[in-house]
Amino acid sequence: MNLTEFNQSDRCVQFFCSVRSVSPAVYILLYVCLAAVVLLTLCGNLLIIISILNFNQLHTPTNMLVLSLAVSDFLVGIFLMPVMLIWTIESCWIFGRYFCSIYWLFSGLLIISSYTIAQIAVDRYLALSNPFLYMNIVSVRITCVVIVFNWCLSLLYNIAVLYFNGNFQSSVLCPGECFLFLNEVWSVIDLVLSFIFPLSVIIILYTRVFVIAKKHATAIRELNNHTRTKTQKITSHSMKSERKAAKVLGILVSVFLVCLLPYFIYSLLVNVIELQLETFRNVLIMFHFNSTINPFIYALFYPWFRRCIKLIVTLQIFQTDSALINVLGVSAPRP
Repeated sequence: MNLTEFNQSDRCVQFFCSVRSVSPAVYILLYVCLAAVVLLTLCGNLLIIISILNFNQLHTPTNMLVLSLAVSDFLVGIFLMPVMLIWTIESCWIFGRYFCSIYWLFSGLLIISSYTIAQIAVDRYLALSNPFLYMNIVSVRITCVVIVFNWCLSLLYNIAVLYFNGNFQSSVLCPGECFLFLNEVWSVIDLVLSFIFPLSVIIILYTRVFVIAKKHATAIRELNNHTRTKTQKITSHSMKSERKAAKVLGILVSVFLVCLLPYFIYSLLVNVIELQLETFRNVLIMFHFNSTINPFIYALFYPWFRRCIKLIVTLQIFQTDSALINVLGVSAPRP
């Protein structure tokens, strides 16, 4: 996670707690909104987790990556989002020095999200560029191994950031604030590994994905103009399925970048121009809100997810052999 670096001696004195002059009704309303946002984040991502784990039809390599993203978003909703929103409402860090270090340690979940999005881009590119090779090489087991490696590497990296910048031994905590201070070397390393590298992978591969998807669309139109054999129909349906998956995941990536870019732009500008602390909190909140938005993208664009929600809410998943229920439908594309 590319965390903001501050000059401790010059700026720390500026960050004392300030009391909000708001009425009790507004104060209560803010906490009700906080609870609603956290609840939406947890419930939405929990529905994705249950859906993919329970229904056998959804056990695909792509959906394993989606599951990894949902798990990281769910954990963000538990460990990071409530703390971040309380920090914003109170205009003060009220959780103490050691919890400040723990908070930034769990911020590694946001790194996991960025690399999972990059892995989804790799998965879609391979599926569209060479579908036969993809089906023979990429499996659920291999994808799970890659996911575990991603989680371990991301968490170890975040521990290293905290350790080598002295935040485990003596967390630098401004009065009433919580910041992770990085030296110049680690600031560059963190910017490259947490932002530039995954963003480059996402942009390059999704550019290639949409070029390939456009070619597939042209091929499908040509097939529609001629009498097709059964094999051609299957191929056309497969193309449409992969193209739709690429489109939906492209929307997922676009939303992620919209939520991510303000934070890293702030991180780049904070040492160049004087920016307000309130701005820092706002861009950090926007980064966290990506975990809330993701489940709604699936609900809007994936019929299988809406079917799964209905089965979960009506408790049909507790029936015998519920894992074998057809959630894709006869004409639904592969997710």
